[in-house]
Formats: sequence, C-alpha cells, structure tokens
Amino acid sequence: MANLSALKNLTGNLPVQDELMPVLFIGHGSPMNGIEDNEFSQKWADMGRTMAIPKAVIVVSAHWFTRGTAVTAMNFPKTIHDFGGFPQALFDVEYPAPGSPLLAAETAKLITSTDVVLDHDWGLDHGAWTVLQHLFPKADIPVLQLSIDYTKDPKAHYEMAAELYQLRRKGVLIMGSGNMVHNLRMMNWEMINGGGYDWALEINEQFKSLIMNKEHQPLMAYQNLGKAAMLAIPTPEHYLPLLYTLGLQNEKEEAVLFNDKAVGGSLTMTSVRIG
Repeated sequence: MANLSALKNLTGNLPVQDELMPVLFIGHGSPMNGIEDNEFSQKWADMGRTMAIPKAVIVVSAHWFTRGTAVTAMNFPKTIHDFGGFPQALFDVEYPAPGSPLLAAETAKLITSTDVVLDHDWGLDHGAWTVLQHLFPKADIPVLQLSIDYTKDPKAHYEMAAELYQLRRKGVLIMGSGNMVHNLRMMNWEMINGGGYDWALEINEQFKSLIMNKEHQPLMAYQNLGKAAMLAIPTPEHYLPLLYTLGLQNEKEEAVLFNDKAVGGSLTMTSVRIG
C-alpha cells in the first residue's frame, strides 16, 4: 500500500496531458463478477492491460445514491461489501487502493452546479471494486467515488459530468458503473448465463442506437421512451452512471460498445468506452 508521501507526489498538481483519458460506462452486473473469470471480467482485464495507465480513477457507482453530492476524500478508502447471500470468498476480497484528498478537493472545486461534500466515511462499494479488481489488479492507482444525488434529474447529472471534463486531460479515468437495463424483480434465473426478455432486448437496442448516434437528449428523457424503458429502469440508480459517461464525450469522439449481452432476462451488461 502506498505511503502518504508517495501518495501526495502521485496525485498533487496533476499536469495537463496531450491525450484525453478515455471515459467508461461499465455494466457491472453480479458482484460475483469481481472474483469470477468470465467473459465480462476478461474484457475488463484486457482493457486494463491495453489502455494508458491513469493517474487516478473516479467512479460513479449505482451503489452510492445520496441526498446531495459527495466525493470520497480519505487517504485509504475501505472496501465495502454491500451485498448479502454470496460466498465467503467474495466477502474476503479487499481492494486496498489509495485515495486522494487532493484530487477530491479539485473535483469538488470543478463542480460549480452544486455543493460537493468531502466524504470520509464511505469507501469503495462493489460497483467500483468488483470492476477495478480486474482492470487494475495491483490496486496501486488512487480511486475516488463520486455519489449520485437522488434529488437531481437526469439532465442535471449529465451536465454535472461535463464540469469534470478537464480531469480527462490530467490522466484521470472517469468510470460510470451500473447497468442500462436493470430490473432485479423480473430476473429469470434460468437465463442467468445469457438471454433477455423481448422488452429488455428492444430497449437495449434503442439505448445503443441513441448512444452510437450521439443522441443524448432522449437518453436523459428516458421516461418518454415507452413501457420497455420503464421496465428497464424501475429505479434510476443503475442507469444514471451512463449519463455521467456520455456527459464527458466531446463532439469528435465516437462510442465503442463491449460486453453487449443480456443476462437473467431483465439485465444487460452492455458497456461503453469513449476515447
């Protein structure tokens, strides 16, 4: 684990780079993806090996849904096991990445549309560490989480993400983590290894088309996309991280889809890389 002096050197006064850091939306699915070697985790691992090493990572996870906006600001965030009913091996996982109080303060300063609280209590929930475990297994890159304010509408989240754009120029990887289609109440365990209901496949295709055509307004107003969208997004927390990713896309950048698969009938792992 990095000591504090090394941490300050790593994260303080990040210089502007010529290349933009990519931005990701990860369909994280089951917490078991954190310890399983499967098609989804293999893609995360491959991406971690091939992309430029970030100076730090900021995760917008579906599992930190708060009143108001907060960013983790501790030196060493704890690993949060925010689930139940899974094997002990999953609870035994620790992801001991350092944090970055300096980057947290910079992030809070960049966001001018709302007040941002510097949080010292949260940590890294499974929307973050189950993916990072494969992306960056050494756990030597500083990681922050930015919470999702449940009092704000989708457009506000999209616009707030854009305020963080310059962090991409400083080598910071910003990652939304959720699922575009996420209805646990309708899951079919006979389809857990692959397969989706007709409505799930239909809306996933519509989401993908809008993303690829950079039509972000309908994605912000997803409530107007019909019954399939309402079934896909019964609550917004797993969908909103996608809007943070799209809010960081510039006019010249194209989106690339990966892990595009439905599982359990009512959940899709479809993920997006920009840049």
